[in-house]
Amino acid sequence: MDNIWTNARLATMAGHDANGDLGLVEDGVVAAKDGRIVYAGPADGAPSGAARIIDCEGRLVTPGLIDCHTHLVHGGNRAGEWAMRQAGASYEDIARAGGGIVSTMRATRAASEAELVESALPRLDALIAEGVTTIEIKSGYGLSTDAELKMLRAARTLADRRRVRVEPTFLGAHALPPQYAGESDAYIDLVVGEMIPAAASLATAVDAFCEGIGFSPAQCARVIVAAQAHGLAVKLHAEQLSALHGSALAARAGALSADHLEHATDDDVRAMAEAGTVAVLLPGAYYFMRETKLPPIDAMRRHGVAIALATDCNPGTSPTTSLLLMLNMGATLFGLTVAEALRGVTVNAAAALGLGAEIGTLEPGKACDLAIWDVGDPAELVYRIGSNPLHQRIKDGQ
Repeated sequence: MDNIWTNARLATMAGHDANGDLGLVEDGVVAAKDGRIVYAGPADGAPSGAARIIDCEGRLVTPGLIDCHTHLVHGGNRAGEWAMRQAGASYEDIARAGGGIVSTMRATRAASEAELVESALPRLDALIAEGVTTIEIKSGYGLSTDAELKMLRAARTLADRRRVRVEPTFLGAHALPPQYAGESDAYIDLVVGEMIPAAASLATAVDAFCEGIGFSPAQCARVIVAAQAHGLAVKLHAEQLSALHGSALAARAGALSADHLEHATDDDVRAMAEAGTVAVLLPGAYYFMRETKLPPIDAMRRHGVAIALATDCNPGTSPTTSLLLMLNMGATLFGLTVAEALRGVTVNAAAALGLGAEIGTLEPGKACDLAIWDVGDPAELVYRIGSNPLHQRIKDGQ
């Protein structure tokens, strides 16, 4: 054994019910060797003989947190557009006037790869400081082959600059670049014929924005087919602003997740349940855009859909770098329980990235990614606003 953490209250998240309990173990121990957990359970069954023993002094230990939906890499910011929204302009109004994603596209294209990395590091550091050990980072602000690849390379470089696991997702079908105005099918031709093949060696998944101001279900289906032909997992932005049944499309394709979901129907949720597609809820965007239609949480519970939470960190609709804040927002805005919220940033977030066998719970064989908190009651992590009780973050046993 390399390390043993003793005298801890473990929240193992190892229960089989997707939105169930926290798998609490009192007077718990975690033992690790070569960066992997070899034991997580009660002290009276723990191994001995570690090179290093760490007394957690009764602190809560959870799996390292997972932010499973971010747009962390981008150029510029959209504070000016936020001020426009405060004055009454809608998200759709701003997008159709050439703002929104397209304005970030311009800033991202103008930035060098090194500049994208440097601008993203403070955002990444803020998440790491709250116990995040794995993060998904989408492209989608380049909207050209070269710029999208630049974003994906920048995302991968972040994993070299910090002790964090980065899962890069290709999101070329995020918005229509101005040069393709009125020719969205032609742009999708580029996405599926050139961008996805070029991105296949850099990305682990492909996403698309299935929305009236994004791309139609038929166009997103083309993206999905191309992604799967190149061995890439699938995710989908769906039902954020309208009910196009993108979440059901995602489910039929065996997608890892469908994200946002405010306008998802009961049939959409049932399809997700049957496929095992995770519902990724993004309360930061809901709050920032002053939405009023809640995601169908009761239907998700009734059908047994796993619920994850993420920051959706992006410059236009969720400029947050606090996953802990999303815990509170998930509870206060969406009515999630403490267990649902915490499972949403650990075990269910891992499933949303296709990494359930690797991370997300405290179980033997999984990566020893831990967050050690200066709290005893898990509810404190969800209850507090603007507080960070992280005592120590452990990545791969270190």
